[in-house]
Amino acid sequence: MSTSERLIESTRELLWERGYVGTSPKAILERAGAGQGSMYHHFKGKPDLALAAIRRTAEDLGATAERVLGGPGTPYERIEAYLLRERDVLRGCPIGRLTMDPDIVASDELRAPVDETLDRIRELIAGIVEEGKELGQFASSLDGEEIAATVLATVQGGYVLARASGSPAAFDTGVRGLLSLLTPPNDPIT
Repeated sequence: MSTSERLIESTRELLWERGYVGTSPKAILERAGAGQGSMYHHFKGKPDLALAAIRRTAEDLGATAERVLGGPGTPYERIEAYLLRERDVLRGCPIGRLTMDPDIVASDELRAPVDETLDRIRELIAGIVEEGKELGQFASSLDGEEIAATVLATVQGGYVLARASGSPAAFDTGVRGLLSLLTPPNDPIT
């Protein structure tokens, strides 16, 4: 892995663990095993490196969501697969973590990849809900955009509840509750 790649990956990990303020250039260099001038050779400074790391995290999360939501199955099954996919629940969401960081939220540039990724996932889910309505698998009264926002809120809120309780059970409970509300008529969850 090149030095610039090690710097990006180290910054991604540190942003997830410590947030923007807690991610010092010194910590990045130590984690990356890079020399003092390396960061400034490859990046203009911490904000530039953080932006590269945030973009990479956003791209990875978006690609995972697209792969799961675009997979096989009925609209319900694809949303179910997204909600039930393997996650490190107690660690939290790397994108969700960024939304809680005041320095990232205050920066239009740093916040943009986060917002774009969440919008992309919301649009995918909304489209699946509309597809399910057309196929008669979801109630015609459902609003795709509202359900998509609810799915994202359940996932992000589930991370918070799980971290607060120290148990993934809180995340799982929220997901099961949402799935029970989305269960197609005459098709109870087993």
